[in-house]
Amino acid sequence: MSLLLYNLFLLVYRSALHLAAIFNPKARLWVDGRKNWQNALKVALGKKTGPIVWMHCASLGEFEQGRPLLEFIRSIYPGHTILVTFFSPSGYEIRKNYPGADITCYLPLDGARTARKFIEMVQPVLVLWIRYEFWYYYLHRLKALKVPVLLVSGLFRGTEPFFHWYGKLHRYMLSCFTHLFVQNEDSVEKLRKIGSYSVSVSGDTRYDRVSAIAAQFEPLPLIEQFINGKKAIVAGSTWPEDEEELDHFANSNQKLRFIIAPHEIGEMHLKEIEQLFAHSIRYSHWVKNPVAMPEGPDTPNVLIIDNIGMLAKLYYYASVAYIGGGFGGDGLHNILEAAVYGVPVIYGPVYEKFPEAVDLIAAGGSFTVESALELEVKLTELLEDEKVHAEAARAASDFVKSRKGATALISNYIQENRLITN
Repeated sequence: MSLLLYNLFLLVYRSALHLAAIFNPKARLWVDGRKNWQNALKVALGKKTGPIVWMHCASLGEFEQGRPLLEFIRSIYPGHTILVTFFSPSGYEIRKNYPGADITCYLPLDGARTARKFIEMVQPVLVLWIRYEFWYYYLHRLKALKVPVLLVSGLFRGTEPFFHWYGKLHRYMLSCFTHLFVQNEDSVEKLRKIGSYSVSVSGDTRYDRVSAIAAQFEPLPLIEQFINGKKAIVAGSTWPEDEEELDHFANSNQKLRFIIAPHEIGEMHLKEIEQLFAHSIRYSHWVKNPVAMPEGPDTPNVLIIDNIGMLAKLYYYASVAYIGGGFGGDGLHNILEAAVYGVPVIYGPVYEKFPEAVDLIAAGGSFTVESALELEVKLTELLEDEKVHAEAARAASDFVKSRKGATALISNYIQENRLITN
């Protein structure tokens, strides 16, 4: 891609989002969140207490990936100001009040003048770029100013522009990073074939993040009351196609408990879920009236989570976890949040782009299914065969434990190279 084509892409992208904002709430948030960004940033920067460490995340998943490193920096360098930027509303809206950051805002859309002005205002001493999303003018400007920039938990595949004849601009962007911390050796090999980059394997910081969440677990009495000592299937970050794979099994197994945490919690989708699951109740309704109900054909056995933020804790109560995204093109969601508790995991057939999903299957801690029938067979086996369940549970737990440590490796690099000083 040439710089001319890149600029054309930015123009088309901006125009498309402004058009979509007329009728799409998420696009409207994206547009409105960037209005008067200079004034908003100026006010926020007026409250800064020290040199700025800037972490950029595409969305919520990348934020959780970078969070362990951010919390380390906060603990070791308390005098520094932490700035977190998001590209997507789905990340910003959920984490805009994150107490570990001093400033949280949207990243203005890339452009020569925009990037120059943003960086001139922020003047970061260190930039952490989480996993992916490469913006030419931001990275070019940071390189020109010799600001250290680290890629955290990068993952590269041969299908990306970096590895093709038209990827010259993307390859240049890689050279703007002081160091590339990637998840696996395959990424290192691919990068070394296309250029001389400072790169090493650190692993994935998400293993550290989910381990920290599990270590800080606190009971959820209302969830315990709903489960009432029965075996539970927790289905996390589900899409409509996932829910359609589960509904028959849930409707046919009244003695089991199901917790459905959909990816989208708009009213229309929640009503669709209620229609699929014959004996369901929303969490917000359960909170208002969590009374013990006698077992019967109309007793709710499906709890629909209609809020954001509970899912990582809910997996603690699962006998088996089902992770959404594997039956569509939206991408498999975080399987590690369940595996860390020693919970066997199941997901759909579209998972090849997620190395943790591939590796967890190989380790014996997770399983993939291609239909509702296969899902029901696997759920029945895991719920009824104690030996099979125990082996999968142990494999899932050991898998996460064995892969912790990425945060420590990156933290050591920052300290040894004095990228931040008190």
